[in-house]
Amino acid sequence: MASLFDQYEEVTSQSAGYLGSAGRSAFPELTTGYINASLEMEVPIFKKTRITFTPQHPITHLVVSNQILVLAMANKCLLRIAITNPNNPHEVDLIRSLGDKGHTAKIYQMFLDPLGRHLLVSVVHSDGETFFDNCYLHQNAPKAQSLAKLKGHVISAVGWNYDNPPESNSTSYILVGTTKGMVFETELAAADDRFFLQGSPERYCKMVYQLGPDQTLGPIMGLEVRRFIPRSSDQRCFIILTTPRRIYQFVGVCAPSGEQPVLLRVFTSADHVLDRCKEIPSDLKYSCLQLFSPSLVEPAKKFGLMLEPGIYCGDIVVPAIDSDAKDVIFNASLLEYPDMKAHENERGRPLSMVLTEFHTLVLFSDRLRAYCLLNEELVFEDIFPEMYGRAGGIARDPVHGTIWAFSELAVYRYKVTDEDRNVWEVYLKSCQYELAKKHCKGDPQKLDQVLTKHAEDLFKKKEYVRSAELYAQTRASFEEVSLKFLQCAEEDNEDSLRRFLSQKLRGLRTADKTQTTVITFWLIELFLNRLGTLRTAGRQNEGTYLNLATEFRGLLEEPKVAECVSNNRSAVYKLIAKHGEENILIDFANIMKDGRTDFERVIQYHLQNKNYVAALEVLTRQNNPELVYQFSPTLVQSIPQKAVDMWIAQEKRLDPARLIPALVQYDNIKDRSQGCEAIRYLEFCVYKLGSRDEAIHNYLLALYARLEPDKLMRYLDIEGQDQATVPYDLKYALRVCSELDLTRACVHIYTTMELYEEAVDLALKVDIDLAKLNADKPENNEELRKKLWLKIAQHVVTEQKDIKRAMEFLQECDLIKIEDILPFFDEFVRIDHFKEAICASLEEYNNHIEGLKAEMEEATRSAKEIRAEIQAFRNKYAVAHSDEKCALCEYAVMNQGFYLFPCGHMFHSECLSAEVQQHSLPAKANRIEDIHRQLAMLSGRDDSASLSSAAGLPSLTTREKLMNELDDLIASECLFCGEIAIRSVDEPFINPEDYEEVMNDWR
Repeated sequence: MASLFDQYEEVTSQSAGYLGSAGRSAFPELTTGYINASLEMEVPIFKKTRITFTPQHPITHLVVSNQILVLAMANKCLLRIAITNPNNPHEVDLIRSLGDKGHTAKIYQMFLDPLGRHLLVSVVHSDGETFFDNCYLHQNAPKAQSLAKLKGHVISAVGWNYDNPPESNSTSYILVGTTKGMVFETELAAADDRFFLQGSPERYCKMVYQLGPDQTLGPIMGLEVRRFIPRSSDQRCFIILTTPRRIYQFVGVCAPSGEQPVLLRVFTSADHVLDRCKEIPSDLKYSCLQLFSPSLVEPAKKFGLMLEPGIYCGDIVVPAIDSDAKDVIFNASLLEYPDMKAHENERGRPLSMVLTEFHTLVLFSDRLRAYCLLNEELVFEDIFPEMYGRAGGIARDPVHGTIWAFSELAVYRYKVTDEDRNVWEVYLKSCQYELAKKHCKGDPQKLDQVLTKHAEDLFKKKEYVRSAELYAQTRASFEEVSLKFLQCAEEDNEDSLRRFLSQKLRGLRTADKTQTTVITFWLIELFLNRLGTLRTAGRQNEGTYLNLATEFRGLLEEPKVAECVSNNRSAVYKLIAKHGEENILIDFANIMKDGRTDFERVIQYHLQNKNYVAALEVLTRQNNPELVYQFSPTLVQSIPQKAVDMWIAQEKRLDPARLIPALVQYDNIKDRSQGCEAIRYLEFCVYKLGSRDEAIHNYLLALYARLEPDKLMRYLDIEGQDQATVPYDLKYALRVCSELDLTRACVHIYTTMELYEEAVDLALKVDIDLAKLNADKPENNEELRKKLWLKIAQHVVTEQKDIKRAMEFLQECDLIKIEDILPFFDEFVRIDHFKEAICASLEEYNNHIEGLKAEMEEATRSAKEIRAEIQAFRNKYAVAHSDEKCALCEYAVMNQGFYLFPCGHMFHSECLSAEVQQHSLPAKANRIEDIHRQLAMLSGRDDSASLSSAAGLPSLTTREKLMNELDDLIASECLFCGEIAIRSVDEPFINPEDYEEVMNDWR
């Protein structure tokens, strides 16, 4: 058999095409005059192609799901085709499966599950009503199987399980509706996946619902079962059941896993079923139910029921989790067929229908019509050629969305392209602007039309502000819209125009400098006019005025506007000044934060109006140190405490030295508080910030001297008396203190300058104790100290005539004696006053002489003892036996020259020299080596040199000197008992440089 999909043929039907006003916009498109050819050749929404397929027998039925197409022929042969592999169709002969040798049966209906794996075929006798058989065909089965448990029931509808996993070989639970109005729940399985190897494919089959006991309510023509949330653990579901005249809805909870039947609870819990039943008059003996969902994993959104008068359609809305609602059908209405009167002839009766998101396609015997669900208009009509026979049916692939139709001798495929392309216009005509914008899909021309019409509509309703906001987003003429709002006689026309200009301004590009400037200044004028009107009416404290002022501030703070007014700030200042809006002037200057001049205007304005606190607040907010330095002199004179508080709050952000000009402008006679505040700030700088600036300390010292002398001495004591580290100018401080007769401070400063004589001289004028304290200051100069104390003594004797107190100085200072102060007394003064002092002095001299005498005697005795020890040491000896060994090499010590120490240790001279050299410092070790080298040279001289040495010439003297020096270097102490042995305690057994080598040897 030739492939059905080898090629496609364009249908040349006489009236196929997209119809209705929705096909062309009722609004002029915004174009530049350029004709785009693609607009004239737009691909239609529904495009039909006929499959090049000539069947040998007429086609009676067609179903499609998941790219699987099943055709039923008049000879009861089924053709199963995978659209992805059309060259290998699967053919099944039902006659052989049914045993219809008399050819008395015909196919009543076919049902294919959403994944295209399970097929149900109901077969009746030739009268079209009497039961013959029901067949089940799995995708991998070679032939159909009869459904024994449904014998006697003609299947007229199937509710497939959309949650059935793809890997399952069974249908899971499904609902089967019959022509007798009965609903069964069953599960069908392939032959290799059934529990029983013989019998019918049903795992179970139970009746779960019946329309009526008398079977008079008609056959069940439509049946749909859907979970509220597809493929989830949520067990809630709804069932829609239809007959030729009625539509029923059931809402409930499925049975737990493992319990059968699963859906019985949904039917039994549906009380008052007739209350949720809708009956529509119809003369047809059949109907067609279709649900639309974007995909298998998304919930259904719309439903459609084909009846004789039209399509009864609406929305599917599942209740919320916490809702007990029992309805899922909402916004339902009847879409009538225009110009197709069913009662006139049989051609006017609909045969079948499919549902898409925005359209319903209804098949008649000779044509296919598409109606828009939104406006119920006919938008597409396709007349079938008579040469292929009458139309038979139409089906939609629920997975891929393709639509298939057939006539007796032809198969057609309808491709849906951009179905929602004109939906925006439908919503626009019905004034559903938000939905219209949503379906513009970002197309600027369409969106502009929607916004323009919406703005016009709001303008007609006198909702001017909202209209202005929308007009600003359109491409409508700026001048026309502006005039439109200017000519509006309503009270809020200024508000609407202002809103329009604000929104338009935000939509301008950065490069549109001219337009930005014009609109900005127009807006400023409008705001100022409105604010002035409200202020004149005395409403400046009302919410309207305050909100408007806030809105104006927000406008000025926008980056685009801020840049514009910053570049034209002089013009803006003039405009604001023209309107006399002082508060606005202040706000504008505050907004212009990048310019110091703007803050100067604000501060100067406040100062001119003597509003010093407000000026200080501006300084605090703007955080510009230069302005603080500029305006602080004025503020300190008026509000010194608040100004200083602000300075202190700024901490290190201000340079205290630059604030001194503001501090020095105080009048101590008129206002002492300003000086006290200056002291408070300078103390903060010194004690908190740790400032060492000389100007700061000089002025603080001056203020202390003038206003708070008590604090001056505390300050001087804290700073100390180190001339190199004190932060103030000593000469300046001395001059200030001298001018104000602050003697103690002057004494302190003299001492710091190390002018001790001047300090003592000045101290003697006020306090003897102060003079005594400063007389002890030159600790390293006893001569000066003595001189200073003598000054004090002289002052006491000559000025105060206090001889007794003068005598007390002899105990207070150990540098002066009675003989030093005697010249200060008068010639005829009685000796009684200092007799004790003279006696004490003589006694002290006597004691001193006695002490010196004792020291001399002790020194003489020590010298005698030392001479005796030296003589005894010269006569000391030790005995070395012939078998004594060197303590280092353990060879006989008599073999060569050796050293014997008082401790008893003996060492060969060479062994001792080598060991001492090893443990000595580099200088000493080098000297030992050098002496050995020189001794070796002396030993190698010729006989004449030896004779000369023997004769007492200098060579012998050199050798002796070298030997004596060597003895001093190596034999000054025992190697084992002396300092070398003590130092060796801290030395490692293995030298670091030899560590690796030793470790390798040990391994």
